[in-house]
Amino acid sequence: MYEFLSGGTFALYSLICRHAKFSLLPNQQAADEELSAYKYRPSTETVGSRLKQFLEKHKGLRTALLFVVLFGASMVIGDGVLTTAISVLSSVSGLLVTEKKLTNGELVLLACVILVGLFALQHFGTHRVAFMFAPVVIIWLVSIFSIGLYNIIRWNPKIVRAVSPYYIIKFFRETGKNGWISLGGILLSITGTEAMFADLGHFTALSIRLAFAFVIYPCLVVQYMGQAAFLSRNLQSIPNSFYDSIPGPVFWPVFVIATLAAIVGSQAVITATFSIIKQCHALGCFPRVKVVHTSKHIYGQIYIPEINWILMILALAITIGFQDTTLIGNAYGLACITVMFITTFLMALVITFVWQKSVLLAAVFLLFWFIEGVYLSAALMKVPQGGWVPLVLSVIFMMVMYIWHYGTRKKYNFDLHNKVSLKWLLGLGPSLGIVRVPGIGLIYSELATGIPAIFSHFVTNLPAFHNVLVFVCVKSVPVPYVSPEERFLIGRICPRPYRMYRCIVRYGYKDIQRDDGDFEDQLVQSIAEFIQMEAGEPQFCGSESSSYDGRMAVISTKSIQSSSSLIITEIADCSANNSIQSSKSLTLQSLRSAYDDENPPVRRRHVRFQLPTSPVIDISVREELMDLIQAKEAGVAYIMGHSYVKARRTSSFFKKLVIDIGYSFLRKNCRGPAVALNIPHSNLIEVGMIYYV
Repeated sequence: MYEFLSGGTFALYSLICRHAKFSLLPNQQAADEELSAYKYRPSTETVGSRLKQFLEKHKGLRTALLFVVLFGASMVIGDGVLTTAISVLSSVSGLLVTEKKLTNGELVLLACVILVGLFALQHFGTHRVAFMFAPVVIIWLVSIFSIGLYNIIRWNPKIVRAVSPYYIIKFFRETGKNGWISLGGILLSITGTEAMFADLGHFTALSIRLAFAFVIYPCLVVQYMGQAAFLSRNLQSIPNSFYDSIPGPVFWPVFVIATLAAIVGSQAVITATFSIIKQCHALGCFPRVKVVHTSKHIYGQIYIPEINWILMILALAITIGFQDTTLIGNAYGLACITVMFITTFLMALVITFVWQKSVLLAAVFLLFWFIEGVYLSAALMKVPQGGWVPLVLSVIFMMVMYIWHYGTRKKYNFDLHNKVSLKWLLGLGPSLGIVRVPGIGLIYSELATGIPAIFSHFVTNLPAFHNVLVFVCVKSVPVPYVSPEERFLIGRICPRPYRMYRCIVRYGYKDIQRDDGDFEDQLVQSIAEFIQMEAGEPQFCGSESSSYDGRMAVISTKSIQSSSSLIITEIADCSANNSIQSSKSLTLQSLRSAYDDENPPVRRRHVRFQLPTSPVIDISVREELMDLIQAKEAGVAYIMGHSYVKARRTSSFFKKLVIDIGYSFLRKNCRGPAVALNIPHSNLIEVGMIYYV
């Protein structure tokens, strides 16, 4: 089950939405449940199922759940800012205890230089330096274990008694309220685990358990015991207890490895931030951003330029603004414990609705939630001392997410309630009342069923239309990955003479949509395979009175390659420009090489389709396949609606503020849908339409 929990709060939310109708965006299909990664189990009649039905009926509760998830995801983004700031600043703070002490301003300047370098190198990806991460972390853990053991033996061996629960009881008895408030600082010793959960998909659950139980936990406990032993004899060293406790001969090696470990830890959290924003976008909760796949060999290594620079600016602002690891630590601790608190709550829902265990077991699991709540209450006391930072950042990011999701949902519902009547379309006849010209028209829509309202604009505004029409819907499903064999869902709209089809392209929330140049060819092959399948299987050959929209079939790319209905011949591409490669200028060659490394050219295959000479194919099927091939030879056009979303005049002030200002601003400043879908600009046709929601 752990492979489905990769990604933190949003992965848990998508898992819950897979087994309960909690999603506010109504684009789910029964065919999605047949995906191999879906693993849906029908619920049995239990207390948990009745609770699920109660939540499904109340939209307000589902909206509240979405707010909780968005707040948790926003805290992870804030965690990505604070972790880099506190890790780098605390690692270089060791220079304050050297003989040539740096001033506080020089220390902050050095931390800022490291932060700029860290974020500037993100676009290269981590795969080129990832081989150094494991040795750095192992050396760091061995170093802190050795230093802790040395301090225990030298300063106070009796400190090992601290493992007894008696002393924590005695501590709270004697300190009272101050002891409870100190929990806000104690939780910093376990920070980082929330980022590991967000990166869970990169490791197995067993490897994480073994690493935490037998390596990380013993090293941390021994190190903190060593610091306590050192402070029991050196109370004046409290501000810089770690670096003061390091023996002189090994100070500089430990300082270097501490700085490297801080960079590695920051890198992990930055990667987790990219991952969760990618998932938010896939599930309709974040504006369209550029996602770069940085490694050809390691799946999941991504880079988001806009988010990277926003994180850098925020990290620099916090470092320069606070210049104090204590204040940043208060903010960092609140962000981490909030993420843990929300994650534990969502896990209780997973236990009830997904694993279908008893509500009592989920209540027992919520004991951890209560413990985390105690830590959270202590961390909230630090809000005036820096703890307000993650709250402000989370509110800003949550507003962006919810406004985008709200506008997307309203636009989708408008399309859903204003679909073109199939009866009206059938009344137009196969010609649709206009001239049908050779070619394939790919009409992009967010609707997975029915014909979008914008199609009537196409018919009334364009004097001619393509002979073959395909309604394409690119949708994300609540699973991490969709295998290529299950990606295409093909169906027919209207009777056969209309030559109108539907194609649903499905991606998981961790899938990367790449422009490999083969989409048009795969689409034509998939439609041809569907035509053959429809003719050969009785369930697709229903009566003429049956619905012509909704009959879909999964077309596997493997079956296409093994038994294609069409003969495919590849045409040599002579359009490649080799002038730069043949140039004698070393400068031009080096510039071209650097550009190709950062922007690998898309190699578009040029193929020609032919029908086999076999007489087995039915005459009507052969005629339809010939029309498809001729349309492909004539060219493919991508048709999209250039939509403007506005609130109705009768809408409330709040709705007008969200739609007309917030959502409109986000749409204007994010990537366009054509760019996000890798649609060739030269083949794009856009028709404007205003959505009054």
